[in-house]
Amino acid sequence: MAGQKTKKAQIIEAAVEVFAEKGFFNAKVADVAKKAKVADGTIYNYFHNKDDLLINLFEVKMEDILEKFRKNISVIGDPVEKLKTFVDLHFNIIKSDKRLAEVFQVELRQSTKFLKNYHNEKFTEYLNIISDIIDQGKEEGFFRQDINTPMIKLMIFGSIDEIARQWILGAEKKFSINEAAGQVFELLIGGMLTR
Repeated sequence: MAGQKTKKAQIIEAAVEVFAEKGFFNAKVADVAKKAKVADGTIYNYFHNKDDLLINLFEVKMEDILEKFRKNISVIGDPVEKLKTFVDLHFNIIKSDKRLAEVFQVELRQSTKFLKNYHNEKFTEYLNIISDIIDQGKEEGFFRQDINTPMIKLMIFGSIDEIARQWILGAEKKFSINEAAGQVFELLIGGMLTR
C-alpha cells in the first residue's frame, strides 16, 4: 500500500512539472509517465485520463495547502492578523512553488471537465477559511457589520487570485509579490475595519 501511495505521489509530482512546462492542453499522459519514470499504462492504474490526473493533483496539493493555512491561522487570535496572514500565505505559496502555482493559476482553467463537472470541495473549504475569519471579525467588532461575508470573501479571493495569475504570467517584473500582499491588505481589507 505504501508503494502505491509513493508511485501515485511520484506521478502527481511529475504531472505538476509537465503541465507547468508544456501546458495542460499540450501535455500528453506519456509525457507525465516519462517524467515519473513509469510505464504509460501505470498512469491508468491510478487515473482514468489526463483530466482525472489534473483533478487528483489539485486535490492532493490543495489538501497540503489547506493544512498550511489551518496550522498558521489556528494559532492567531486576532481576526485582522488572521486575514493578513491568509493573504501573505497565499502569495508566499505562489512564490515558493512557481510550477505548482502555474498549474493552479493557468492550467486548471484549461480543463473543461475541471471547470464544468468537478464539485470542488477543497476550494470551497479554502474560501470558507476567509468566511470564518470575516465572521469572527464581525462578531468581535473588528470588521464592519454591514459587509456581506459571501461577497467579501469572493472579492478578497478574486483580488489575490488575479494578482497571483498576473504575477505568474510575467507581472513579476512590474511588482513584487510582497508589495501585492501589502497593498491588498491595506486597500481591500483596510476598508473592512471598524476603526
